[in-house]
Amino acid sequence: MVWTGTWVSDRLGIELAGDDELRGLLGLALRRNPKRAHLLVSGVLGKHVPQLPSVVHGHGVALGRRVRALLGPEEAARAVVLGYAETATALGHAVADGLESAPYLHSTRRPVASVPSAGGFEESHSHATSHLLLPEDPAFFDRGGEAGRGPLVLVDDEFSTGNTVLNTLRDLHARHPRAHYVIVALVDMRAPGDADRLAAFAEETGARIDVVAHARGTVRLPDDVLARGLRLVEEQDGRTADPLVPCAPAVAPVRLELGWPAGLPDGGRHGFTPDHRDRLRQALPAMAARIVDGLGGPEQAGRVLVLGFEELMYAPLVLARALEEAGLDVRFSTTTRSPVLAVDDPGYAIRTRLAFPAHDDPADGPGERYAYNVAGGGFDTVLAVVDSAADTPALHAPGGLLAQLATAAPRVALAVVPAHTPAPRTPDRQEPPVLPAPLRGPDFSSYEPDDVGWLLQDLSAVRLEAPVEEREEAVQRGGAHYAESLPVEYQPTEEYQELYRDALAGSAARIARAVGTVTELVLAERSPRPVLVSLARAGTPVGVLMRRWARHRHGTELPHYAVSIVRGRGIDANALRWLAAHHDPADVVFVDGWTGKGAITRELADALAEFPGFDPEIAVLADPGSCVRTYGTREDFLIPSACLNSTVSGLISRTVLRDDLVGPHDYHGAKFYRELSGSDVSRDFVASVEARFDEVAGAVDQQVKEAASADRAPTWEGWGAVERISAEQGIHDVNLVKPGVGETTRVLLRRVPWKILARRGAGADLAHIRLLAEQRGVPVEERDDLPYTCVGLIHPRYTRGATGADGKAVGSA
Repeated sequence: MVWTGTWVSDRLGIELAGDDELRGLLGLALRRNPKRAHLLVSGVLGKHVPQLPSVVHGHGVALGRRVRALLGPEEAARAVVLGYAETATALGHAVADGLESAPYLHSTRRPVASVPSAGGFEESHSHATSHLLLPEDPAFFDRGGEAGRGPLVLVDDEFSTGNTVLNTLRDLHARHPRAHYVIVALVDMRAPGDADRLAAFAEETGARIDVVAHARGTVRLPDDVLARGLRLVEEQDGRTADPLVPCAPAVAPVRLELGWPAGLPDGGRHGFTPDHRDRLRQALPAMAARIVDGLGGPEQAGRVLVLGFEELMYAPLVLARALEEAGLDVRFSTTTRSPVLAVDDPGYAIRTRLAFPAHDDPADGPGERYAYNVAGGGFDTVLAVVDSAADTPALHAPGGLLAQLATAAPRVALAVVPAHTPAPRTPDRQEPPVLPAPLRGPDFSSYEPDDVGWLLQDLSAVRLEAPVEEREEAVQRGGAHYAESLPVEYQPTEEYQELYRDALAGSAARIARAVGTVTELVLAERSPRPVLVSLARAGTPVGVLMRRWARHRHGTELPHYAVSIVRGRGIDANALRWLAAHHDPADVVFVDGWTGKGAITRELADALAEFPGFDPEIAVLADPGSCVRTYGTREDFLIPSACLNSTVSGLISRTVLRDDLVGPHDYHGAKFYRELSGSDVSRDFVASVEARFDEVAGAVDQQVKEAASADRAPTWEGWGAVERISAEQGIHDVNLVKPGVGETTRVLLRRVPWKILARRGAGADLAHIRLLAEQRGVPVEERDDLPYTCVGLIHPRYTRGATGADGKAVGSA
């Protein structure tokens, strides 16, 4: 028999390597998806390939029994099972069947107003990424009795990169931490690096993680497979239409009444308990008998396909299984959202497809849906099983699912399962607000998911930008706080970008040395397993680099988060509560890019007075203001990440704190500027510095040795210098004096600058400052007595009338 992955393998060079069973479990097809070229098509899942119901259900039950044997009877009795929508909803049910005593929930893409979300996560490679967790029982994830939360069993059809599972684990461990997780899949196709990331999560959290699968292997992909796959899909689209097999003229579908038990959920969308399972088992023989009678008996029914509907897989599966036990020749599969190319070739897993409009009023809007390998399957009868939410006019319309099925089989029948909608929770059932898990790339920021978790809320859809001049006037008049809006992102000229590149090339080793020094001091003096918490945004690239140093030098994966702190308003208290709930506050080390006069250092110390256990001392890359004792250097030099805004900080904006957007139980906000991805250098900056780690290792060791015996107590000389400059310049407001290269750059990019004070002979560290000052018409005054390389002065009495019409600063008013 020809392997159903041959066609794709021959044309794209994709290979499956691993256990002998792999080719019997999987074929290959091509996705219509720019994120991943290929699709592993399971022959035993009952999604894309019609299969015997006993085979589909049996594979899941066998996995569940293996999990039960792994856990033992006592732990199995405390477990809960979670499956993934849409593909693994029935598989997760079947695993729960094998465990026997476990309640089951599957994620969903169908929101329900009466059910608060208990979590959510992203499936980054999917065409429809957002998953919701909507258990009817608010204590679903806390099952386990006096011994605490029991094991969580996560079930997916395939375990490929592990990204979806990691996203789930992070979200659920943040909300409902537990000691044991079991990952279950038909096939485990992870590469070694993917397995390492799961192991790192286990080490980070202290949880045990087991993996159970029928077969293991890897997918070998050529480097250019995505581009070649997309071209191949385009070529095939131009050559072929979806193959159909001629059949007898269509007749109106037969509607069959199931006699579904009142109050029995249609599946695990909101939870499915062992009692529900028992009720369904008892009712199945009678429902199967009604179907057989409605079809006129086994002979008239002929070869039957029971076709489920997207997430509704389990109810149709067990109905098909009951029909199989009643003696019918029956197969099972379901419709899907997933767009896949059909090629009528024995060596290709998706031979035919039927396309039709969505018919359940989906929350993400109308779209095309598909049924694969139905046409040409030799079926005499197709029994479509949908829930009542999907029994709409669109289902019955010309071109709808039922009409398309009528082109593929002589007889079409319809059975409708009542959609279960939980009753609204009464006040005594309401849960206290649950703080959401950190946001991560690629859905929020361009950093790798493991590099940083953002304890922020995503305000990307909110218009927050205002012209710099308008913001400055509002702030100085007291009508607004600087954190209530965002400046329009500075778009650097080619000349300025060239200065950034030169600065990075010239200072990468110096930055690497400072990164290594501050990280080694943290590991030696603060905690052997620190939790790095960057002050967003300037601290985030430094935190990423410190995490990379610890991994490179010591093989240690440090947790790293980013939180918001706002001058005059303090740190994000909800972010601190989340950190305290998931880590020992004594291990938390706050990280920033540099110190100026030390305002944020003082702000953090004041804010943490209400949160005992946290150490208020910040670790910084550069401390020219002499405000902290944990630093990489006290030189005031150009850190290239200060040259740019979001494009060197994961495409994340400065943080936002505004009462109408940030409630009492919300994190502070920020925007993800996805539209700037073409000019993003965030990963390049990190990679350029990381590439110098080995080169500076000896210098770091020497510097750390010297620092250990040095007096590093803060002198706060920077604050004194700022007070002198403020008085000397007639400003009389230290908040308008921004010392150091980094702070001066911020003044030129975000505020209305008045003048720049520069240390004479500072050289290349000020090249970008001079260019920005020239572009904005800001005078640069050379000085010999500056303790900093430069100081930026914000216009002390700014109104738009105090500048020219072009917004350029002029002399003091």
